[in-house]
Amino acid sequence: MRTLRQLDPKGKRVLVRVDYNVPIENGVVQDETRIQESLPTLRHLLAGGASLVLLSHLGRPKGPDPKYSLAPVAEALARHLPGARFVPHSPGSEEAYQAVRSLGPGEVALLENVRFEPGEEKNDPELAARYARLGDAFVLDAFGSAHRAHASVVGVARLLPAYAGFLMEKEVRALSRLLHEPERPYAVVLGGAKVSDKIGVIESLLPRIDRLLIGGAMAFTFLKALGGEVGKSLVEEDRLDLARDLLKRAEGLGVRVYLPQDVVAATEIAAGVETRVFPADAIPVPYMGLDIGPKTQEAFAEALKGMRTVFWNGPMGVFEVPPFDQGTLGVGRAIAALEGAFTVVGGGDSVAAVNRLGLKERFGHVSTGGGASLEYLEKGTLPGIEVLE
Repeated sequence: MRTLRQLDPKGKRVLVRVDYNVPIENGVVQDETRIQESLPTLRHLLAGGASLVLLSHLGRPKGPDPKYSLAPVAEALARHLPGARFVPHSPGSEEAYQAVRSLGPGEVALLENVRFEPGEEKNDPELAARYARLGDAFVLDAFGSAHRAHASVVGVARLLPAYAGFLMEKEVRALSRLLHEPERPYAVVLGGAKVSDKIGVIESLLPRIDRLLIGGAMAFTFLKALGGEVGKSLVEEDRLDLARDLLKRAEGLGVRVYLPQDVVAATEIAAGVETRVFPADAIPVPYMGLDIGPKTQEAFAEALKGMRTVFWNGPMGVFEVPPFDQGTLGVGRAIAALEGAFTVVGGGDSVAAVNRLGLKERFGHVSTGGGASLEYLEKGTLPGIEVLE
């Protein structure tokens, strides 16, 4: 990739695609991690004499919607970059262009949500051309969006001299190490709801790894495929054959697969609900498994010991509803405790667990892109990477 080091920013207006898709409640940003991760790139460009025009999406609005305005993000950004201002116009509009064309060196403007533009997700060439008017050069630093061939990611990169920001570079370096030169033994921990979301990454990584630990609701599809009784737990009935096939393939490659031994179950997903612990393959109706149980936490921690490389994506249970967050937190602690291992975590809930535990510094790399990191590990590239090559 062409990187920031190849760009002389002096006197240039640099258009930067950042990933400020952050949680907002009552007009206040709840987690500033993604904003903070963008600062090294922004400060480097400012120190080099550039003015900055920032583009980002927020949520999935269907056209302009005040609920998805980036105004609260601009407030949070200004705490880190005093003077950063919000331009409340859609980024492809004439008003946005007029507002940023007179920016001087050291000035920063964040434009309104790119997804307010109808052509953004269609990678409309006309919209990309309007974005390109906003700057003299383009920097892609939104790794979390690099798997989307959208106008503000790929379209504009074809029209301006385009470079990878420091965050983008850091993400690609860490993930390519998982693909191309992992130190063995190597374990992958996968959670989340659906096997179908993780098929590609499992197939790509199986020949490279030694152990595969499966938690979350996706484990029940595997458990049922093996003949287990899983009560009312979430199962992808149309993926049972696939689950059996993946287990057979793992066995053929000498990969040891760990499935839950026990689960924390309840009759509904609600805080304060009565819970029971059952063997993972003997859950009675009307119960559903909502988290890995204490024995599984121990078994997973034991399975991770001695690993030299670990990749973790996805929660072990319904992380957002206590007490079904304990398995995810337990796995986070077990990975953080590994000495001398290269550990990578990606995906919203997994990263939230690491942050909640205050253990971010104990991980080799905390990825800002869940879907993007999975797609990169599956395909070895992304649309946003190819356009910078």
